Amino acid sequence: MNRVKSADGTTIAVDRTGTGPALIVVAGAFCDRHSKNSLATALSDRYTVFQYDRRGRGDSGPVGGVTVEREIEDFAAVVAQTGEKPFVFADSSGGAIVIAAAAAGVEVRKIATYEVPFTQGPSFELADQLAALVASGDRSEAVERFLQLMGIPPEAIEGMKQGPGWHQMESYAATLPIDVRLCNDGRIPQDQLAKVTVPLLAIAGDRGPWAVNVANDIAAAAPKGEPRILAGYGHDVPDAVLSGVVSTFFN
Repeated sequence: MNRVKSADGTTIAVDRTGTGPALIVVAGAFCDRHSKNSLATALSDRYTVFQYDRRGRGDSGPVGGVTVEREIEDFAAVVAQTGEKPFVFADSSGGAIVIAAAAAGVEVRKIATYEVPFTQGPSFELADQLAALVASGDRSEAVERFLQLMGIPPEAIEGMKQGPGWHQMESYAATLPIDVRLCNDGRIPQDQLAKVTVPLLAIAGDRGPWAVNVANDIAAAAPKGEPRILAGYGHDVPDAVLSGVVSTFFN
């Protein structure tokens, strides 16, 4: 593990594996730098894979006043660590970070995203509500509200509460408001995408109609965008499948 400093001084933990051109993996909600280890392993024979803890997660510094701008700065610090223009794969809300960063001028080589949630539900109002719950100390309720947003049935949430992973999910509660804010109040960020001049692959599984629509809209708004719809998959596409799609696009 290496540590890099973001623009505001926050420490960002970064793992590096493999050999070849640089490829950064940017994770979504409830994820840390280990969450995509199997994907990184599948890609590490062709790429030098960089995985990092977004602020407030794992070994990175605390959330503090996290904003979209701070997430962009953190990503830019990891890009600088690679020493080149990297390929980027970004999952879920991580895709919103990379799109915003590329639009702001952070230089990358190609971008592949998976199911960026620019869709109805993740509102700025909900982000404020989650932040208030975390500030009041009710992390469990914040996690539950976020899972409801994701469409997890109530009985499944109750089962998760009894499992060993609930405590870790609560530990990430403070990061959930920014994951919701990154969804841009459910709107496709047309202005940002118009500034993303590198090739962009918007991937989605066909089990979520919203995801298919969003992938097509992202691809249409980016000058060099293209969609890729994976038949038979939802938000949790197997890494073995994803690695093949991503590496084909990056080659």
